[in-house]
Amino acid sequence: MFRAIREQVDTIFREDPAARSVVEIILCYPGFHAILLHRLAHKLYEARIPLVPRVISQISRFFTGIEIHPGATIGRRFFIDHGAGVVIGETTEIGDDCLLYQGVTLGGTGNEKGKRHPTLGNRVVVGTGAKVLGGIRIGDDVKIGAGSVVVHPVPDGSTVVGIPGRVVRTRREAGGLLEHGNLPDPEGQQIEELQRRVTELEAQLRLIAERLELEATRKP
Repeated sequence: MFRAIREQVDTIFREDPAARSVVEIILCYPGFHAILLHRLAHKLYEARIPLVPRVISQISRFFTGIEIHPGATIGRRFFIDHGAGVVIGETTEIGDDCLLYQGVTLGGTGNEKGKRHPTLGNRVVVGTGAKVLGGIRIGDDVKIGAGSVVVHPVPDGSTVVGIPGRVVRTRREAGGLLEHGNLPDPEGQQIEELQRRVTELEAQLRLIAERLELEATRKP
């Protein structure tokens, strides 16, 4: 347990430049509290102890605003930054060194049975407000942009943005940073392309209209 706490503290220092001291982390980081309580609840869940794991998860949700089902499997050095509104479903599997921001949902798509929540590989970063839904696999080193909705599997090393989520990069990048200001905007690109095409068509129509007018003036 003490090793897990030490590792979690080290992870927060690595991922959050606002962290100033161990005492501050222990007292003021809801993600830290939620993860430690989940570790306990998950062990009890695996031991098939009834009700108690869910009670622990609900207590954690009440105090942290983070809802993690005790059945979710979470790897080492997992960090939830800020954390408000994060929801992690029962059959979710999360690899090592993953990072979630506030408002993230790792959820299902309906009332299906069995594996109904996503699997995240190692070193995955999920941006603010993103939704990853269904029993899909998100590969290693994937970055998901803020507000994206991902409902299809994502290959290793990809960057995903948009609704629905689209792969806009397929190369692995150093570090776990998700630079939203540098992410491509597929919807914006489509709108720009549409505007360009409309401008071309308007020019063609004007040319046709001028030719027709010229021909009309030449007729006796």
